[in-house]
Amino acid sequence: MIKLYVTLCLRVQELTRDRDRGDGPVPTSIIIAGLAVLAAAVVAWATTKANNAMNSAP
Repeated sequence: MIKLYVTLCLRVQELTRDRDRGDGPVPTSIIIAGLAVLAAAVVAWATTKANNAMNSAP
């Protein structure tokens, strides 16, 4: 019985201890949104550059 009690106590401690789970989902989603906006800006810039080059071709 003592062995079962000790095993149970150790398992409960293992399940309830705080673990480092990394960054939360909010900062990660903000970074992803920022990267998406940056990518859209780069695509818009490249499209404008290409259109200007095509329009100025003889």
